[in-house]
Amino acid sequence: MPPRLSIVVPVKRVIDYAIKPRISSSKSSIETNGVKFSINPFCEIAVEEAVRLRESKKDLVDSITLVTAGNVKSQDTLRVGLALGADKATLIETSDIQDSNSLSLEPLAVAKLLKAFIEKSDANLVIMGKQSIDDDSNQTGQMLAGLLNWPQATNASNVSVDDAGVVTVTREVDGGSETVSAPLPMIITTDLRLNVPRYTKLQDIMKAKKKKTEKITPADLGVDISSRLETISLEDPPKRIGGSKVADVDALISKLKEVGAV
Repeated sequence: MPPRLSIVVPVKRVIDYAIKPRISSSKSSIETNGVKFSINPFCEIAVEEAVRLRESKKDLVDSITLVTAGNVKSQDTLRVGLALGADKATLIETSDIQDSNSLSLEPLAVAKLLKAFIEKSDANLVIMGKQSIDDDSNQTGQMLAGLLNWPQATNASNVSVDDAGVVTVTREVDGGSETVSAPLPMIITTDLRLNVPRYTKLQDIMKAKKKKTEKITPADLGVDISSRLETISLEDPPKRIGGSKVADVDALISKLKEVGAV
């Protein structure tokens, strides 16, 4: 009998992709006051892929569970995923962490929280965004696979699961793509080309309010989320200097010598 899929999809609340981040006056964090937040785009793709798997394999998928770590405002992010089609959600409440500061909850801490949660929930497939658009670390999925000792497929652009429970993933690599496969359990991180998330209907948003959401703490999972890194300061990148045209190759070489490029 093929294994049933119990899917966990980690999601993250981030500053909306259309907003230009601003450094706070203290130069130690990103300004979050009065800023719009949304679900991380890569995470939204992961939720969509989990829902599509259930739609294509109705008899194979048992449940889709969302999980996020953050303060109570992160519940809005969970509701977005529930409206997309997930069954239930869990908030790992870290109220002692600064509000959605991407530099405060480190990838290793998140990976440890997810490991404990996944072991507790008996999940056998994790689909998650390859990175968040705030810190762009692209580390959590790989760390989680290492902690769980599960096979992983990163940067997925296509995912399929056969009736025997073997997961096949086409992933993007430098210069092309490669296809890998492994039996469950497995970690998959999603790329932008995997799918286009659906628009949520009003009735789905209303239904999401009735779906189960639980709250737990890092202490409930026995995980220490203390920071191991210290942020010294944040600075805006230097402004780009406009280019200039040259008349010929000799002028180009002269200009390059002038700026010390050759």
